[in-house]
Amino acid sequence: MNETQKIRVRFAPSPTGPLHIGGVRTALYNYLFAKKNKGTFILRIEDTDQNRYVPGAEDYIIESLKWCGIPYDEGPGKEGDFGPYCQSERKKLYRQYAEKLVADGNAYYAFDTAEELEAMRHRLKEQGSSSQQYDSTTRGSMKNALTMSAEEVDRKIGNGEPYVIRIKIPEDELIVVNDMIRGRVEVQSSLLDDKVLFKSDGMPTYHLANIVDDHLMEISHVIRGEEWLPSAPLHVLLYRFLGWEAPRFAHLPLLLKPDGNGKLSKRDGDRLGFPVFPLQWKDPKSGEISSGYREAGYFPEAFINMLALLGWHPGTEQELFSMQELIEQFSIDRVGKSGAKFDPEKAKWFNHKYLTAKTDDELALLYLEELSQKGISADKDFVVKVVGLIKERATFVKDFWEQSKFFFVAPTEYDAKTVKKRWKANTPAMMNELKEVIGNVEDFKAENIKAAIVEFIEQRELGMGAVMNAFRLVLVGGAFGPDLMQIAQLLGKDEVLKRIDTALEKLTN
Repeated sequence: MNETQKIRVRFAPSPTGPLHIGGVRTALYNYLFAKKNKGTFILRIEDTDQNRYVPGAEDYIIESLKWCGIPYDEGPGKEGDFGPYCQSERKKLYRQYAEKLVADGNAYYAFDTAEELEAMRHRLKEQGSSSQQYDSTTRGSMKNALTMSAEEVDRKIGNGEPYVIRIKIPEDELIVVNDMIRGRVEVQSSLLDDKVLFKSDGMPTYHLANIVDDHLMEISHVIRGEEWLPSAPLHVLLYRFLGWEAPRFAHLPLLLKPDGNGKLSKRDGDRLGFPVFPLQWKDPKSGEISSGYREAGYFPEAFINMLALLGWHPGTEQELFSMQELIEQFSIDRVGKSGAKFDPEKAKWFNHKYLTAKTDDELALLYLEELSQKGISADKDFVVKVVGLIKERATFVKDFWEQSKFFFVAPTEYDAKTVKKRWKANTPAMMNELKEVIGNVEDFKAENIKAAIVEFIEQRELGMGAVMNAFRLVLVGGAFGPDLMQIAQLLGKDEVLKRIDTALEKLTN
């Protein structure tokens, strides 16, 4: 990298639906690269394909980046010197470059109808051709400026006949793409087709708009998904034809399904039981809802940490990184070539780690919101203590309720399996005695409660399990929960005695 070069990178999604986590990872790597090199991170919305435009998708992209903690320096709503940042607002820019390519002999007008293109493909298929594309071998037999006189071309354009502008790919040339991840990539030009650069509706295709915008926005590095690697030779040619210096390219490895068989697609999410979008998405046409990491209860920091390690390796055993640590340690050199398998269980592991690293006060505030939605009002100090007891057992804040609901609502029903296993004929008499023992504990702390119960068990020569398991059933309604003595201390003596009475009444029969 040139020491004096100003680093400018962009994330350029199309608003054709929700942002896939692979797209989020691309945005993240661009952001980390920019911040590591004191550069600029740009969001550009590539909305030239109006047929596939989905209402709400642009807002969704912006909200997703905000939730993930990936702020852009320039983009929609953050206008810089290189705007506007939506391609549909830049459409007047592109025609001049398409016409320049035509004038220089590097592109041409093509007037073929959809039927004529289909007939060409059908003819090639019948002839056993391995590819049915518009290229250096077929363009000479098609309806374009290369097979017509200049007068005929002018007449057709003057009459308003629809046309496209296609790139004229050199017939036999080795095109080289130098990729920061994959090294030197060589492609024979004969394998490429004469892609459409400018459509009959007056809009550029992705290929032309992408190159023009990257040049005009002074993009230094194009960091994008592997799926764009086949387009890179075409882009290298366009830079050369327009007389511009190409940016550095880096094509990121694919995100693979958990079994490693194929790319993780937008359709895989809920079908496989985990989200593939950062936020929940409601399809404006069908009304179908796809789950998101935010709504599933993930912390954005955990989500980002998980994504960062799908394709990039720090070179150490460290797995937990703050955003600042990721910025400091990120390097394109440590991004792999091969696809990265997505592991939904590992994603949960990250969230558990981030959850347990939060203070009990932070978690209590989040849990108080959950409790409020259940119509439960609770003292914050009490909730802080509850959270401290249960957080190691939780992956998400939403798990807290199942782990701790007995702290807020006394059990009136008891787990049938546990009752059958733990509530024996002599248990009621044992619980009545235990009730007296607990009533006599003056300083109602966990260690004092335990000492009194252990003394009672030893004096009566009872089984530790028989007493403790029945006591847990009485307090929580089943065979789960954190340390029993801590539960008793938090509930308080009066509530513990009341719960013994309720259980005796409900279970003695």
